[in-house]
Amino acid sequence: MPPKDNRKKSSEGIVVTAQQSRFHVDAVDAPATKEVFYDIQSHFFHLIDLTLSVGSRDLLSHTNLTLRENRHYVLVGRNGTGKSTLIRALAEGRIPGVPWSLNMLLLGQTDFVNGSNLDEGLAALRFEDSTVLEYVMQSDSRRQRALAEAKRTCSELLMDHPSTTRLDLSEALENTKDPLAVIGAIRKLKHERHTRAFDEMTRIAARRSGARGVKVRKDLLAAEERVAASAALLQQPRSEIDATTMQEEMREAVDTLADIQASLEALDSASAEARAHTVLYGLGFSPETISRPYSMFSGGWRTRCSLASALFQKVDILLLDECTNFLDLPAIVWLQGFVQSLTETTVVVITHDRDFADAVADELIVLRDHKLEYFKGNLSLYEADRHAKTKYLTRMQAALDKKTKHMESSIASALSAAKRTGDDKKLKQVASRRKKIEERSGLEVGLKGGRFKLNRDLAGWHLANRAEIEIPTIDPLVKISIPSEPPDLRFPGALVSLEKVSFWYPGAKTMTIADANLVIHPGERVGLAGLNGSGKSTLVRLATGELKPKKGNVTHHTRARIQRFSQHSVEELEEKGKADEELTALKELMIVSAGELSEQEARALLGGLGLPGKIASDVPIAALSGGQKVRLALAKLIYSPPHLLVLDEVTTHLDADTVLALVETLQEYQGALLVITHDRCDPSRLALGR
Repeated sequence: MPPKDNRKKSSEGIVVTAQQSRFHVDAVDAPATKEVFYDIQSHFFHLIDLTLSVGSRDLLSHTNLTLRENRHYVLVGRNGTGKSTLIRALAEGRIPGVPWSLNMLLLGQTDFVNGSNLDEGLAALRFEDSTVLEYVMQSDSRRQRALAEAKRTCSELLMDHPSTTRLDLSEALENTKDPLAVIGAIRKLKHERHTRAFDEMTRIAARRSGARGVKVRKDLLAAEERVAASAALLQQPRSEIDATTMQEEMREAVDTLADIQASLEALDSASAEARAHTVLYGLGFSPETISRPYSMFSGGWRTRCSLASALFQKVDILLLDECTNFLDLPAIVWLQGFVQSLTETTVVVITHDRDFADAVADELIVLRDHKLEYFKGNLSLYEADRHAKTKYLTRMQAALDKKTKHMESSIASALSAAKRTGDDKKLKQVASRRKKIEERSGLEVGLKGGRFKLNRDLAGWHLANRAEIEIPTIDPLVKISIPSEPPDLRFPGALVSLEKVSFWYPGAKTMTIADANLVIHPGERVGLAGLNGSGKSTLVRLATGELKPKKGNVTHHTRARIQRFSQHSVEELEEKGKADEELTALKELMIVSAGELSEQEARALLGGLGLPGKIASDVPIAALSGGQKVRLALAKLIYSPPHLLVLDEVTTHLDADTVLALVETLQEYQGALLVITHDRCDPSRLALGR
């Protein structure tokens, strides 16, 4: 049994542990650790006995994680089970045993994480005044670093040829004006590389103990000496550099530049701009918009920029968490085809869009009951297979119960007769039949579907001769309950009325809304559809009074109470959670309600929305999943039921079961609903309750 890795990596309350084997080597360029089997041919890693917890709550418990090269996985599970936490821990290097050389990148629900071991300065490179195109191209920190190194070296090697596009090194060296400048550049570059290597070796050394720890600390001392030596060379006066040293370092500069060029070619740097254009156009950006400053765009379009940045880069493992958020149907269809085309990248996707999940999945990872299950196929095939397996095993169990009941009845009759007559043979028959029941109770088919055979299908030590029939359990239905009756309006009339309303933003060349008419009466259901950027959210903000029309009239019922769930409600809660790390869902609701709710009433409301007990009172908002934040945002809106409830992309972070439960609950809601959604399954079901 491999020893347990007692080292824990914790950040934001996240703790990850796994088994460690001292017989596996973990190094910078030969990645393999603790019971992580890394196959050079198939390039996969297999983590054993993985446990992941947030605070005192286990999300994963003694399970296995396996990822294979160039396969596309869809990670599914209900809200709050730990899907986003798992891939974030993977991307941020918190899971011990994941190979260090793997280049991973995560597009989170609300942020962008580069998990590769790159300079923090380059990895965080962002310019608010950059155009959208520049923003996307600068997101590839490996390419940016290689370009910076190449520029620094070329600036010294090609002083007489500033317009050269293809580097001819021999010509460059012949025309170099200041050879010592070349030496200074290559020494500075070597020092930076030694420093990065030393930092990475320091992280590796922190993970080692015993004999391996002694060895890696010797390597760390050697790396430290190289950093000190390179720093000393930087300070060496030019007059002390002899001709031999100059010749050797000039040759090294040529080799280094050739290596940088090879790296850029491997990253396909020459086609970077064309690839960035392709991704941006596919996600709905027009040729005009990609030239606009990034800072001009709203949160939804910035999310698209982050998605474009993730798709633009070449990585080993691409982690996409709710990548279809805020995308309209054409963009989702394009993204679906793009992910399918990533044949040289391992992709892990979390999505609640069933059609998208079915289209991109080679293999399914199911997070249920703190375990990870694997299925080769997509979600629809998994559900069909699970249903068929449940039906088959249920019938097998019923037949076995019937057979056992019959045998037990015959045993009881034989035992009664044996006691009455004193027949020892019948008593032996009773014992034999009892033994037969014990031997034949359990699974009746073998591993390959044939007849069960003990020495083939149940090797090892067991308490019974056959495996038990384990019928797959069905997750309980999600139930959501909310206050459904708004206060009386006292007199009739429309809640909202828009008459020939027009609106445009400052500096815009065209109207966002032109001559729009909309009337919403109490209890009505209204669905609003349209492509991204067509003005849906603007129309909603006009209806709620957040914006004033440039032309036309907007009138509201004088006693009407209107609440809006916006696309950015989750982001707003995320910011609050970062600002106050101790802020919980219960505390936030109590603050918002301003004394209208008692603690018991607030707990009841949160529990009805799926945030029960300790999740509401003990788990910080920052640690809640996207779906749980949606529930909290809804609680803040409906603790006092509004006459008009506006839901703008409310299904974005919710799983399919929760969406169905929300639809059923909204059917009972007596107030009016105005719904915007990109739910492909049935856009009308939220608005009309169908």
